[in-house]
Amino acid sequence: MSDPWDGPVGQASRKRTAQVPGQRATRSGGRGSSGGDGTRPSGGRAAATRAAASPSRGGPQSRRRAPRTGRGRRFLRVAGFCLSALIVITAGAGWWFYQHLNGNIHSVALDGKGGTEKADAFGRTPINLLVMGSDGRTSEADCALGGGCSKTGVQSGSNADVEMVVHIAADRSNATVMSIPRDTMTRIPACEDNEDGRSTNGYYGQINSALQYGPACQVATVHRLTGIPVDHFVKLDFSGVVKMSDAVGGVSVCVSDDVYDTYSHLKLSRGAHTLKGVAALEFVRSRHGFGDGSDLGRTVSQHIFLSSMIRKFKSAGTLTDPSAIYALADAATKALTVDDGLGSVRKLVSLADDVNKVPANRMTFTTMQTAQDPHDEDRVVVGQGARTLFSSIADDRSLTTGSGKRSAAASATATATDPVVPTSRIAVTVENGTTVTGRAADIASALTGQGFSSATTTANAPSAATTTTLTYGAGQKAKAEAVAKALGLSDSRLRQGSGQGLTLVIGGDWPTGTSFPGATSSPTSADMKAAVSHTNAQTADQAHTCAKVSPYKTVTLNGVPMTPTQAYAAARGKPDSDA
Repeated sequence: MSDPWDGPVGQASRKRTAQVPGQRATRSGGRGSSGGDGTRPSGGRAAATRAAASPSRGGPQSRRRAPRTGRGRRFLRVAGFCLSALIVITAGAGWWFYQHLNGNIHSVALDGKGGTEKADAFGRTPINLLVMGSDGRTSEADCALGGGCSKTGVQSGSNADVEMVVHIAADRSNATVMSIPRDTMTRIPACEDNEDGRSTNGYYGQINSALQYGPACQVATVHRLTGIPVDHFVKLDFSGVVKMSDAVGGVSVCVSDDVYDTYSHLKLSRGAHTLKGVAALEFVRSRHGFGDGSDLGRTVSQHIFLSSMIRKFKSAGTLTDPSAIYALADAATKALTVDDGLGSVRKLVSLADDVNKVPANRMTFTTMQTAQDPHDEDRVVVGQGARTLFSSIADDRSLTTGSGKRSAAASATATATDPVVPTSRIAVTVENGTTVTGRAADIASALTGQGFSSATTTANAPSAATTTTLTYGAGQKAKAEAVAKALGLSDSRLRQGSGQGLTLVIGGDWPTGTSFPGATSSPTSADMKAAVSHTNAQTADQAHTCAKVSPYKTVTLNGVPMTPTQAYAAARGKPDSDA
């Protein structure tokens, strides 16, 4: 062991006690001086002077004063002690800070319910993260922010009103953020919440309701719908949004016109604003203020908000200010619920570093394509092009070019060249032509889980089949192609028959899995165009994009329907959200 200031222990102590020969004899020579042998010379000052001048004592050199090392060593010891104390205190504060932040984090196990991401040819693994915004009023703070607790009080359940799949490429060169509208109808799998014990055997319902059975159930539902492996999640509640926006010092946004959403209470004049706290929450919650007044319009304004926040994170002022970093870290760890794979400060910092590596002009924000649910005009289902968008993310394909310009996919026009066939209206009869029990049910579940009609049925094939085929009736080819694409079947497997509808016979060449063996994922230009058709794709570097205020009468004021801009003019007495 060594002493940090005086060298190896033992050597330092010997150096301090060793005496320079004659050292004490050469001191001032006044009263109290002693000879080199420890005896006092006689004769007072004269004798001392003669003794000092004597050749036997070294002559004139003996009159030089020896260096006073005692005080210097004492000073070094004191300074060393202070430095040691400073190091211990600093290290202790750092350790306390680290433990404090770790203690803030609430983590939940996923247990592999979201699938596993595939490494690329160099062994690098992409990151697929589900970001959830909870509408839960599970605390008094969230009741105050979200409202709706006057009759029910603090509630126990919550829905995922915001769902975004965040994909960070394996080489960290690009990222895609895909929103899934909360009104999407899909198949919820069997789930059990490990924390409160709530469970379900599975049902067909609104996608955001899966969160009632825990974050892991929401992840499993998104994985089942999209086929995208999701092995991480981050969940925020109302107060979490407030804390995060405050911690970064506000988020800059722009609105295309005066807006007053009487439901979320967002009230802003036309132009640019910096939103903090409750105002930020009102903006990201507003679904009646933007677009067509639905959840689809809200996803676009949320992308504008997040793009601005990302630009703020990347700014030097945020990342180099120690107080800002502390406030951000403290707020983030208090505001988030994460999977146990992100359940430490070190892991969250690593995730933030991965996000920071991606240039803003190569972060693409999109919204999943939808079609109206044929059974409910207020709900949506997976639409044309969504499967291609899902596979682009799952296969780690970028929606931007290396230069940061939009790829052919991101530059696609909003008009699809192929006729739109809502998958929710495509029912398939799946027949098992193998000797494996349950094959038809497996494939049928995979189809309904991807948004195909719940009228899909199963049966045993009339006879054993060696090859898999999909037979379609007159005028049904487009529907058959949609099914084939979802399952990875090539066009060579399609057959036109004389009957009606679609019949898929599972042959002996497809004994396991829900994607046909050897299915290729190489995209064509048409595929990539379809991936972003109707997605409102934009990149995070677009700083001057304004949220488009709804031109429709989506809000009411004093019982009168009006547009958000009309409501702003009629509510002059109400202060703006950022006032």
